[in-house]
Amino acid sequence: MKEKVGVCIDCGNTVFCLAGFLNGVVLKEGRLRCFDCDREAEKKDESR
Repeated sequence: MKEKVGVCIDCGNTVFCLAGFLNGVVLKEGRLRCFDCDREAEKKDESR
């Protein structure tokens, strides 16, 4: 089953729940980020 959960705060892509698993990351503020944008954000944090 595929259900729309929301949109990524960075790129605007739709984040889905696929068979009970969130296809993204919920941030502290309760906002969503897709996996691709979350990886990019982690890379930026590591390079600081």
